[in-house]
Amino acid sequence: MSGYIVRRLLVAIPTLIGMSIFIFVMLRLAPGNIVDIIFESAGYVDPKAKAALEKELGLDKPLVVQYWNWLRDIFRGDLGKSYFFDRPAWEIIRPRIPVSLQLAVMALIISVLIAIPTGIISAVRQDTPLDYALRVFAIAGLSMPAFWLGLLIILALVRVGQLPSMLYISPFEDFWGNMKQFIFPALAVGYRSSALLMRIVRSSMLEVLREDYIRTAWAKGLQERVVIYRHALRNAILPVVTVIGIEFAFLIGGLIVTEQVFNLPGVARYLVDAIRQRDYPIVQTLVMFIFMVVVLTNLVVDIVYGWLDPRVRYR
Repeated sequence: MSGYIVRRLLVAIPTLIGMSIFIFVMLRLAPGNIVDIIFESAGYVDPKAKAALEKELGLDKPLVVQYWNWLRDIFRGDLGKSYFFDRPAWEIIRPRIPVSLQLAVMALIISVLIAIPTGIISAVRQDTPLDYALRVFAIAGLSMPAFWLGLLIILALVRVGQLPSMLYISPFEDFWGNMKQFIFPALAVGYRSSALLMRIVRSSMLEVLREDYIRTAWAKGLQERVVIYRHALRNAILPVVTVIGIEFAFLIGGLIVTEQVFNLPGVARYLVDAIRQRDYPIVQTLVMFIFMVVVLTNLVVDIVYGWLDPRVRYR
C-alpha cells in the first residue's frame, strides 16, 4: 500500500505542473490585467506610470519568464504577493481555507447521514409508497439549487427572528455561535448533495440485493439487519465512496453563491473576486490548492476502497 501511495503522489507531480501551466496561460489570455484595472478606475492613463507599474509587478517580462519565476518561488515556499492588496498571497488565503473546509465537511456529513439511510430504505422497500416518497424527496433536492434553498432558509429565519450573525464567527471565539452560523448553509448544501448520493445508494443497493450470495443469506435465515448491513451494504458502498469523494472536492471550490448568500469568507467566494481583479498570484494559488484537494481526495478514495473490499489490491 505504501508503494502505491508513493507512486500516486509521484504521478500527481506532472499533473500539478500541467494544471499550473493551464491556469497560468488561461489567466493571461483574459483581456486586461491588474494594471489596466487600476488605471481605468483612476480615469486616466499615464503610459510611463503604467509601464513602471508593470515592471514592478513583473508583468513586462515574457510569459515563459513569468511562469518560471512563479514556479521557482513556489518551490521556495513563496506563493507571491497579492497585486490588489500588496500583501503575501498566503497571508490573505490562509484564514479563508478553514471556512471552506468547515462548510464542506459539515455539508458532507449531513449529506451522508441523510443519503445512506434513505437510500437503503428506498432499495429494501422498492416500489412501495415509502420508496416513492423518498424518491420524490431526492428529486426535489436535485431540482433545487443550494443557494435558492439557502435564501428560503434565510427568509424563514428572518420570519421567526432567529437569523444568525452574518459576520463570520471563529469557532475558537464562539463555538456555538459558529455552529449556528454554519449549520444552515451546511443544511442547504447537504440536502442537495444527499439527493444525488441517495440515488446512487439506492441504485447500488438494488444491484447488490439481486446477487446470488444475498439470496443465499436470506435462505440461511439470517436477520434482515445482518443481510442488509453486513452483506449488501459493504459491497454496495464502493461507488458511493467515489461520489462522496467527488462531492467533497466540488464543495471546496464550488460553493461560490452559497458563500455569497450567507456572507461566508470562503475560498470560492474570494476566488471570483480575485479573478475579477486579475490578481494573478491569488487566483493561481487558490486554483492549485483546489486541484491538490481533488488529487488527495482521489487518493483517499482509492485507499478506502482497499479497506472496504479486501479483493482490491494495489500492486
